[in-house]
Amino acid sequence: MPPRRRPQFTQDSVEQQLQQIHLLDQASSSENLEQLAPIIKQIHTSRQQDAYLRTLQSLIDSKDAEIEKICGDNYQDFISSVSTLFTVKSYTQNLRDKIGSLDSSVSQLGRGLAEKKRALLQSKKTATNLDEAIDSLQASLRILDVVDRVGEMVKEGKYWSALRSLEDIQSMPQSLLSQTPLFQHILMSLPSLRGQIKDAVTAATKQWLLEIRNLTGEVGKLALDAMEIRTRRWRSRRERDPMLRMSRVGSAVETVSYETTDDMVLETLKVDFKPLYQSIHIYTALDSLDELRRSYQADRKAQSDLILPTPLQLTSLVPLTEQIIGFFIIESHVLQTTGSFRSKPEVEELWDALAARLTEAVDGALRNETDPDSYLRAKEALMAFILTLEAYQYSTPSLHASILRLFEKYATLLERQFSKRFKDIVLQDDYQPMHVDKPTEKDAVLKVVWISSAEQAELASAPAPLNFPWSQSFYLCCEDIRNFVQRFYQFIEGVSQHHRNVDELLSKSLDTILSRHVSDSYGDNLTKTSTLSQTAQIITNLEHFEVACVELERSLTSIRSAQRGGTIRLTAASAFGKTQTRALARITALINSKLDDFFGLSEYDWTPSAPEDAPSMYLYELINWLTTVVDALQIRDAYKDVAYRGATAYIAQCLMDFLTDRNIPMLNENAIANILLDVDFLEEQFRGAGRENLGALFTELRSTTSIVLSEKVAEFLVPARRQTTFADIKPKKLAALLEKLARYGGSCRDQLSREKGERRRKEADAVGRLFPGENR
Repeated sequence: MPPRRRPQFTQDSVEQQLQQIHLLDQASSSENLEQLAPIIKQIHTSRQQDAYLRTLQSLIDSKDAEIEKICGDNYQDFISSVSTLFTVKSYTQNLRDKIGSLDSSVSQLGRGLAEKKRALLQSKKTATNLDEAIDSLQASLRILDVVDRVGEMVKEGKYWSALRSLEDIQSMPQSLLSQTPLFQHILMSLPSLRGQIKDAVTAATKQWLLEIRNLTGEVGKLALDAMEIRTRRWRSRRERDPMLRMSRVGSAVETVSYETTDDMVLETLKVDFKPLYQSIHIYTALDSLDELRRSYQADRKAQSDLILPTPLQLTSLVPLTEQIIGFFIIESHVLQTTGSFRSKPEVEELWDALAARLTEAVDGALRNETDPDSYLRAKEALMAFILTLEAYQYSTPSLHASILRLFEKYATLLERQFSKRFKDIVLQDDYQPMHVDKPTEKDAVLKVVWISSAEQAELASAPAPLNFPWSQSFYLCCEDIRNFVQRFYQFIEGVSQHHRNVDELLSKSLDTILSRHVSDSYGDNLTKTSTLSQTAQIITNLEHFEVACVELERSLTSIRSAQRGGTIRLTAASAFGKTQTRALARITALINSKLDDFFGLSEYDWTPSAPEDAPSMYLYELINWLTTVVDALQIRDAYKDVAYRGATAYIAQCLMDFLTDRNIPMLNENAIANILLDVDFLEEQFRGAGRENLGALFTELRSTTSIVLSEKVAEFLVPARRQTTFADIKPKKLAALLEKLARYGGSCRDQLSREKGERRRKEADAVGRLFPGENR
C-alpha cells in the first residue's frame, strides 16, 4: 500500500480555517470553536503540529505587518486594530493551549488505538493463518484418506476406481496445499501407487489365466459334445435329404442351418472375462497396453507349451484335444471382444505352433502301433478336434494333411490285418459247398456275396435248404471285403481329401488282398490238396471271385460316384484267372497221378507172337473211373472238357512213351497193333460219352505208328512229304520206335526177321541223321 501523502499547510488554508471558526471574521460576534476539534485532529493525525504552528506564526506575522501598514495609514484604526489583535492573540494563545492539550490527549488516545489496531490486525492475521492451516490439514486429510482408500480399493479389486482417485489427486486445482511438502511427496509417490495398481492388476490377470487354464478342459469337452450333437443332427438330416449327401458338417449349407452361437459353450460355463477386460482398461489408461499384450502373449504361449506332454499317450489324446479346443475357443473370444488388444497373427502363431506339435506328437505316439484301430481312434479324435475348431475359423489344412498321412499308414496296417484274416479263412476252409437251412440264412448270404445278377436271381428263387456253389471261404472273404471297405472309408469320413487318391489307394489295397492273400492262398493250398472234389471247389470259388471282382468294382464305383469320388479299378480278376488255370492243371495232375496207377497195372507184352483181339482190361477200369470222377466234379462243363483233354492227352502220352521210352528196350509190330487196339477202344468210349473231339489227341501216336506199319519211312525222309503229310510226327520218337523194332529184329533167330531188323536200324539212323535238332 503506498504511503499516505501528508497535507501541506499554507497561509491561505490556515486563514480559511480560522475564518470557519470566526476568529478572523469581524462581522461575527461569536466564536465557532466546535470546528476547532476536527482541525486539531487532522493536524494530530498527520503529525504536522510544527508545520501548522509555523504556518500559523507566518500568518500572525503577516497579519502584524498588515496591521502596521493599516496603522500607519490610519492610526486610530490601528489602535483599534491593536486592541483587536491583542484579543486575537489571547484567543490564539488559548487556542494554542487547547490545541496542545487536545494534541496530547489525541496522541495518547491514538497510541492506544494504534496498539489495539495492531493487536487486532495481528489477531486477524493469526486467525487467517489458522483458517488456512485448518483448510490445508483438512485437504491433506482428505488426500491421505484418498491415498488410503486407494490401497483398500486395490485389495477389493476396484482398480479403475483406485486409478481414477490417483488421477483426481494429480488434477487438483492450484491451492495453498499444492505448495506443501506433503502434497509434493504424495505427487511424487503417485507413480509408485500406479505401479502398485498395475502389479495388482497383473497379479489378478495371472490368477485369471490360471483359472482359465483349469477351465479349458471343460470348455473343450462341452464344445466337442456340442459338435457331436451337431454332427449327428446333420447326418440324420443328410440321410433324409439326398441333395445334402455331399455336404459335410461345417459346409455353407450346414452352417446356415446351424442356429447356435459359438459363445454358447462359454455362456454355459459362465466364463468370466472381466479380469482381462479390466486389465486391458487399466493398462490402456496407464499407456502400457503393449506391455500387457506382450506379457499376455508370452503367458499364453507358455500355457500352450504345457498342454502337450512328451511323449504323448494315445489314451490321453481326447482329453488333450479338449484342452487345446478350450484354449483356442477362449483365444477366439478374446480376439473378438478386445478390439486391438489381440491380433489375429498372434493367435495364428500360437495355433500353428501347437497344431504342428500336435501332429508331431500323434505321429510319434502311433509310430510303433500295429493296430489299425488305434489309428482310427486317433483319426476320430483329430476329426472331432478339427471340426470343432473350424467352427471358430481356425485354419486346418495341415491337420487334414496329417490325417491323410495317418490314413496311408492305417490303410497299410488294415491291409496287413485283413491279409492275415483272409489267409486264415482260405487255410481253414473245408472246400465243401456252403449249406444253409433257412430262407433267412440264404437271404443273408446273398446280401453279402458279389455274384452275377443271373445267378443271384436263380439262387434267390431256389428253396431252402440249399447248397451254394461256393464254399465257406468265398462267403467269409466277401464279408471281410465289405468290412475292409467299410473300415477303409470310415477313416476318411468327414476328411477334406482328394477322392481320386483315396480310391486309387483302395483299388491298390483290394488288388493286393485279393491277388496276394486270397488268390495266392488258394494257389498255395492247391499243392496241399489231394482230392479232386476239393480242387474242383477251389476252381468254383476262383470262378466266383473273378465275377466278384467285376461286381465289386461296379458296386464301389457306383457308391463313390454318388459321393463324387473316382472310379474303382480292380485288376485282381486276372490273378484269379491265373490261379484257376493252376487249379485246372492241378486237377489234370491229380487225374494223371491216378492214371499212372492204372498204367502200372497194364502188363503189356511187347513182343507177342500175335496181336490181341480185345483191348487191355485195365482200360475198362480206367475209362470207368475217369468218366465217373470227371463227370462228378462240381465245375462247369468247359472245365470238365479241360480235365478230359488233359487226361486223354496224358493217356496218349503214356501210350506213346510205351512205344518210344527207353525203359522198354524192344517191341514188335504186334505190340504196336495192341496199342492201336487200345486207342480204338478209348476213342470208342469217348465217342459214346459224347466227346468225339478227344480222339484228335491220339493223332501223333497213330501217325507215328502208321509210318512204321505201312512202311512209309522212305516217304517221311522226303522233306516235302514230311512237312505236309507227316507234320505231326517227331523224328526223335519215330527214330526211337524204329530202334526198338530193330533190336527186336536183331534178337530174332530167323533170317527174315533179322534182315527186317537191320532195315529198321538203317531207317532209324537215317531219320536221326536227317534233322538231328528238329522236333526232337
